[in-house]
Amino acid sequence: MTTTEYDLIVIGAGAIGENVADRAVRGGLRTALVESELVGGECSYWACMPSKALLRSGTVLRAARAVGGAKQAVTGEIDVAAVLERRNSFTSDWNDSSQAEWVAGAGIDLIRGYARFVGPKEIEVTGTDGQTTRYSATHAITVSTGSAALLPDVPGLKEARPWTSREATSAQSIPPRLAIIGGGVVAVEMATAYASLGSVVTLVSRGGILSTMEPFAGELVGASLKDLGVSLHLNTSPTSVERLGGGDVVVHLDDGSTVVADELLVATGRTPRTDDLGLETIGLAPGDWLTVDDTLRVVDAEGEPFDGGWLYATGDVNHRALLTHQGKYQARAAGDVIAARAAGREVFDQPWGAHVATADHQAVPQVTFSDPEVASVGLTAAAAEKAGYRTRVVDYEIGNVAGASVHADGYKGTARMVVDEDRSVVLGVTFVGPDVGELLHAATIAVTGQVPLDRLWHAVPAYPTVNEVWLRLLETYGRPVGA
Repeated sequence: MTTTEYDLIVIGAGAIGENVADRAVRGGLRTALVESELVGGECSYWACMPSKALLRSGTVLRAARAVGGAKQAVTGEIDVAAVLERRNSFTSDWNDSSQAEWVAGAGIDLIRGYARFVGPKEIEVTGTDGQTTRYSATHAITVSTGSAALLPDVPGLKEARPWTSREATSAQSIPPRLAIIGGGVVAVEMATAYASLGSVVTLVSRGGILSTMEPFAGELVGASLKDLGVSLHLNTSPTSVERLGGGDVVVHLDDGSTVVADELLVATGRTPRTDDLGLETIGLAPGDWLTVDDTLRVVDAEGEPFDGGWLYATGDVNHRALLTHQGKYQARAAGDVIAARAAGREVFDQPWGAHVATADHQAVPQVTFSDPEVASVGLTAAAAEKAGYRTRVVDYEIGNVAGASVHADGYKGTARMVVDEDRSVVLGVTFVGPDVGELLHAATIAVTGQVPLDRLWHAVPAYPTVNEVWLRLLETYGRPVGA
């Protein structure tokens, strides 16, 4: 079998794989990108973009109804067909031709087919025609295959043909009744979207709502879901599921009750897409997450090492931070690392530390596009305490800020700042309220840059904007000496 050689091969042409390949090409490497589905990946077609398109119309409608003068002009209800049509436009009707054109224009070779490792630095790709072609990498291979929805081991669940996030974000009609298992970001966002679009939604969570975030986030979002008509079964688990002959799905719960719906969405976590990659041929276990160092190099792959290793993993598959923006950040670092190592350069001796992905450890920003939104970065109060920091927690009601009262009548929201008392820097920030996602980058800079509080006092927020909450948080904390 003839083997085609590249400097770098990237498996997975989602947003993360595209960024790895692009950076490597810019660094002078001949690069191939392998994709078995759609170029652009999960984020473009089944996650970030279509989900936000489903959510946005309802959010805007409720925002208009929260402002006097605008709410009197809102006389109709949401146009479901128009929402779905707009969502379809975001995914280009699940056609990836424009993204494939971008790949070609970036100087990256696109290989369509399913890739499997056959040994160190070697893969075989099976195309749609069943033909197999072998490729090898002179410098590195990067795995950017992402993750898939995890189905919990509940009797009858798999046989009931449940939805995952893919079906929920690509549905072409809205079920009259939707049951959701899960209490995390996907569960909350889809409960918000489908309730806005007319479904009678029931959410079942074995814990609370958004339980990994600050407690008030789950409380405020849970109250909002109830206002939207969502029935919440918290601290409750499904014991079995069955799909009846007429099409109804019945979920039996451990409190003895049942939920009957037309469709069931399972949003209980993610699993790595590594089960059929041939990892066993390079000393790794199929189905496992790939452990990496801060240069995104897989730490335990077999094969002759090249300046520290030949296998890299970026995005969800390395389990560091399952967020598209963090995956892109990793991708930029990995592409630069691979190009630098290929040229024999020391990867840690670069300006700004651009070749290492350290932000995944404690400075990860995330927005949950519920209504109200939840925007957070860094450590929660509980996580900071568990990590051994001596902290002070400062809370402030965002609705008391002048800009919030202009933004919406009766604005409700909460901000929390977690301060490291020994260094006088911010460890984490959480905002809950309408449109707080737009406040988050300032918090990310404060946390990532470890900006001392006495310097933050001189970052003056414009009036009247919701960003004035920063001033109120600092005032509540108390002016540091020397500020």
